[in-house]
Amino acid sequence: MKYMVLLYAAEGAWPPDEHRVALQQSINICHELHAKDQYIHCSPLQPPASSTCVRVRDGKRVVTDGPFIETKEHLAGYFLIEARDLDEAIAIAERIPGSHRGTAEIRPLVEVEGLPATD
Repeated sequence: MKYMVLLYAAEGAWPPDEHRVALQQSINICHELHAKDQYIHCSPLQPPASSTCVRVRDGKRVVTDGPFIETKEHLAGYFLIEARDLDEAIAIAERIPGSHRGTAEIRPLVEVEGLPATD
């Protein structure tokens, strides 16, 4: 089953030197998952200030800069993984450095037929 691991962190949670180490650890985890055919995709995200939100209400588009809601933690990145069950997904998420300074939310993906195929 495919799972999305969403990583949330407060801005400034990682001092630059520690962030570089955590990023390298995350890259290493991706290589380990890839060797087990569990890696699908992973990426950190730009800071919330770079986001754009789109809402359509009554047929009218509203575009705003920045995050939709104000929170202490923001979506900082994600891992898209393959795991046999939730327990295995949890075991992977707890290894990701982002879960040590923030929160890792795990959600199973819904398989939808008729979508374009990916490599």
